[in-house]
Amino acid sequence: MQFNQVLENVTTYEAGKPIELVVREYGVNPNDVIKLASNENPYGTSPKVVEKIQELAKNMFVYPDDSMYELKEALAKKFDVTNKHVIIGSGSDQILEYCVHAKCEKDSKILMAKTTFAMYEIYGKQTGAKIIKTEDDQHNLEQFSKLYKEHGADVIFLCLPNNPLGECLDKDDVYAFLETVDKETLVVVDGAYQEYASFKDEKKRIVAKDLIANFPNAIYLGTFSKAYALGGMRVGYGIAQPEIINTLYKLRAPFNITTLTLAAAIEALKDEGFVNSCIAKNFEEMKRYEEYVQTRGFEYIPSYTNFITIKFGDKFVSKTVAQKLLERGVIVRDLTGYGQNAIRITIGRNEQNTKVFEQLDEVLENLK
Repeated sequence: MQFNQVLENVTTYEAGKPIELVVREYGVNPNDVIKLASNENPYGTSPKVVEKIQELAKNMFVYPDDSMYELKEALAKKFDVTNKHVIIGSGSDQILEYCVHAKCEKDSKILMAKTTFAMYEIYGKQTGAKIIKTEDDQHNLEQFSKLYKEHGADVIFLCLPNNPLGECLDKDDVYAFLETVDKETLVVVDGAYQEYASFKDEKKRIVAKDLIANFPNAIYLGTFSKAYALGGMRVGYGIAQPEIINTLYKLRAPFNITTLTLAAAIEALKDEGFVNSCIAKNFEEMKRYEEYVQTRGFEYIPSYTNFITIKFGDKFVSKTVAQKLLERGVIVRDLTGYGQNAIRITIGRNEQNTKVFEQLDEVLENLK
């Protein structure tokens, strides 16, 4: 059977391994598995959200409000925009897909960092677009500027902070670069981890209202999957000028967000105290990882997210390390597929991290 030829060069996105797989394949007790591969909030969902979902579970037979009015109003209030500036997606990656399909076709150009969220390239290749990447793994705006001058771009992806490495550009530097970008280029600022970056360093904070006011060709993306701990509910959002939002709506299928998902997101926005507490604990625990790596002579990328990237250099092979940890019930993300001899570890709870250090020490000792 013949399929669209552009799909021949599209790789399948590989998600973090689920707990069920580890239990099934390695016989690990499910209560002993530590999943730190998908950057979920290890403190779980706000109890207020859980209570609301339990209350509304009986309504799951009813189609959701397809206008998503209440959630859009809540986001508009949070970001000081109007609901005409907001679009809701099944995860922010669905809105990434809308952005690419709204701007790209065969021979369009997409500019991105060498090592960044894999779905940018996957969605781009689905349209036949040409992918242009910087030489450096991390975001380097000098290289972005050089490549943009040489090739132009229909879409630019900036992941701030960047997944899977964790670095983040300063807002002022981002704005200076955007001043040089043609208004016909759609700039996608992926802020999936912005809550973490802005908590750690105010210079990293991207204010969606200011971004789209200064650069009407930009769209800011956020998600409830990370800091708000709703990864299993699949809900994200985009904030942009109405012209962009109205165009993206032409690509949206009806009822793309569930009744319970809408309720969970609305309730989660009301409990900022829970979110801020989780973020604060995240960075306290991250200090332990930084100290761990330093005392063992490895390198890490300073992170503005809820994960840390540990680089092994020529001392160990990351794929082997990740596999040995997996067999012990510790799920981390091997970055070999991103061209990195490194692992990415979500910052877990205190007791989880203590066990990770113990297991990692044993694995590395056995691999010497």
